[in-house]
Amino acid sequence: MATTSKRKAKAAEIGPDQLIGWYRDMLQIRRFEEKAGQLYGMGLIGGFCHLYIGQEAVVVGMQSAAGETDSVITSYRDHGQMLACGMDAKGVMAELTGRSGGYSRGKGGSMHMFSREKRFYGGHGIVGAQVPIGTGLGFAHKYTGDQGVCHVYLGDGALNQGQVYESFNMAALWKLPVVYVIENNKYAMGTSSERHAAGVDLYKRGAAYGIPGEAVDGMDVQAVYTAAIKALDHCRSGSGPYILEMKTYRYRGHSMSDPAKYRTKEEVTKMREQHDPIDTLKSKLLDAGLIDEAALKEMDREVKLIVTEAAEFAQASPEPDLAELWTDVLIEA
Repeated sequence: MATTSKRKAKAAEIGPDQLIGWYRDMLQIRRFEEKAGQLYGMGLIGGFCHLYIGQEAVVVGMQSAAGETDSVITSYRDHGQMLACGMDAKGVMAELTGRSGGYSRGKGGSMHMFSREKRFYGGHGIVGAQVPIGTGLGFAHKYTGDQGVCHVYLGDGALNQGQVYESFNMAALWKLPVVYVIENNKYAMGTSSERHAAGVDLYKRGAAYGIPGEAVDGMDVQAVYTAAIKALDHCRSGSGPYILEMKTYRYRGHSMSDPAKYRTKEEVTKMREQHDPIDTLKSKLLDAGLIDEAALKEMDREVKLIVTEAAEFAQASPEPDLAELWTDVLIEA
């Protein structure tokens, strides 16, 4: 209980350094994704590429509340999670471009890379497949007693997959420490949530299993952080899983090959102008006198340099040797 009280106090006392840190982290994810989009357009990234632009507040808020032993697993829109977990931008970009300097030595690409060191257990290409795996990670946390919680990210479309509810049942039955983070960006590929989901309150989907949940403004990093501390404390106390429905929005298409003609330009513009997570926090920082425009411009310059160096590292890194085709396929038992 003492730990819970300290964390609640931590949520209430968000200082200037933390706010500025959130801004920088979100900005780095966005600049990284913008560069990834450029490299894809140049033909340097093959296969699929799903950008996280617009959703930065979700993972930054969640990770700022995470514990040292927490684990993370997500779907194919995963670059933001990787960077927020502390994975190096150079290694991530090298993997996106299929180079040997990448986290999976160039064999995973955008949708399949992981870092055991950073406790990031991958982006997964099969819709909803990460949910039972993440539930298993929650079981591992409980079995070892390491006080860790698995953060399982899934989209509003994946929430309609049957394996999700099998996972909910197991997690509730065994009181596993798992936070299911539903990134409701309003579209499952090209289908709006109104057309694919029976019931608009997705956080209530765990009610049949006794899993509590709540809806959160996923465009507000402070709101995400506060909700994350509550959810993680619930899990760490041995009370079982928790659901957070992050109401967020992606500015780009489902993937780089999606022209996103299923929504109007006016809709996207309205979201960017009125609810952008980075611009909203920027205004708060400026209005409170916590930072000035010159410092923000310098921060942007520093972030762009990190991203540029990551792109240069990726392009300079060699392609995987053909012998890599035979590695990581079987293990001698």
